[in-house]
Amino acid sequence: MNAHVLLIECPDRTGLVYDITRSLAEKQLNIIANGEFVEHDTGRFFMRTELEGDVQADELVASLRRVLPAEARIKLEPPRKKRIVVLVTKEAHCIGDILVRCQFDEMNAELLAVVGNRDRLRPLAEQAGYPFHLVPHEGLSREEHEDKVIEVVASYNPDLVVLAKYMRILTPKMVSTFKDRMVNIHHSFLPAFIGANPYRQAYERGVKIIGATAHFVTDNLDEGPIIAQDVIHVHHQYSPKKMAMAGRNVEKHVLNRALYLVLEDRVMISGNKTIIFE
Repeated sequence: MNAHVLLIECPDRTGLVYDITRSLAEKQLNIIANGEFVEHDTGRFFMRTELEGDVQADELVASLRRVLPAEARIKLEPPRKKRIVVLVTKEAHCIGDILVRCQFDEMNAELLAVVGNRDRLRPLAEQAGYPFHLVPHEGLSREEHEDKVIEVVASYNPDLVVLAKYMRILTPKMVSTFKDRMVNIHHSFLPAFIGANPYRQAYERGVKIIGATAHFVTDNLDEGPIIAQDVIHVHHQYSPKKMAMAGRNVEKHVLNRALYLVLEDRVMISGNKTIIFE
């Protein structure tokens, strides 16, 4: 990203776009991309704008606050790579895809570290040149283990925490520590087959499509705001193992799509939904 990104959410009213763009013009800022959306059910206005020019962040935000409703949420992101930490357990396909994309500059991210509750993926991370932190969970309560994970992750001060097949149910403390900053890939087309063993659930139900869902993490298991989804077709000859193998490709694709959107500041959260600016 070579441009500043301006994100605005506020109650809708007549003249918002005019007031915002006038403020930008007064600062001699050029709009190179723009998107707006009004959620009529809630009366909320959303806007994403890419800017170029001499952006004085404090002055610009103060100018916008003078013309926007008092409760407006304004976020101004400078052109930079987002700092990410990835959590893993044993499965390599999602973290492997992230490692390759970061190494070859195909993702707007600076990968800081990989953290795992098992040691299986250490060689993969370290061979790619990234630090790996093992935080084993054996013999610890969920809360004790998460305190250690939080300490490691927080030491990097990441913009985003990615759960790349991290097979642990998170506590409210973990969720609140990184609120709206954790993205999970779930191996199912949510809201179907929430929880563990979704491919076994899908096989037993005789489904004809399987999919994957990337979503923000909330206290409600696998029910956070959805960022990206996709599906593939299957049939009666697919065993649970074959479904899982086919599903891994969907999971990589969906997680990559979600990370692109989040890392490029194209996602805004509205309650338990997302507003996506493609």
